[in-house]
Amino acid sequence: MPYPASAPASLGQPVILGFDPGRQKCGLAVMGVDRNLFAHEVVAAERAIATIQALRQQYPISLLVMGDQTSARQWKQTLETGLPDPLRLILVDERYSTLEARDRYWQMYPPNGLQRLLPPGMRTPPRPIDDIVAILLIERYLDRLSQTL
Repeated sequence: MPYPASAPASLGQPVILGFDPGRQKCGLAVMGVDRNLFAHEVVAAERAIATIQALRQQYPISLLVMGDQTSARQWKQTLETGLPDPLRLILVDERYSTLEARDRYWQMYPPNGLQRLLPPGMRTPPRPIDDIVAILLIERYLDRLSQTL
């Protein structure tokens, strides 16, 4: 079997790659159309293309959803020329996604210790959350898709 047992290929469903592009670091997420999350990580910008290629070997990715703000135009061109087999690319509005990602981070990873005592608005995630933004971009795309049906 070319994919791990937990990979969506065994479930027969399409998979979407979320990409939050940045100059220094990029967020990546792999999610099924059923919103089942399979992978997410933050990588250095110079490793983004190689990581995307590795994810494509592991998952049957049919579409790349990318944020439309920070350096999106440059990244679109980089993806089109850097990937041997370019993916269909959809730009998604990423306004306010970082604020939303902070809240989502704490839902995914509930605070411990003293962080629990701080009001939610004062908590700062202990790591970059670009991957959480990538998850939100996929969800925004799927929400937009379901509204047009």
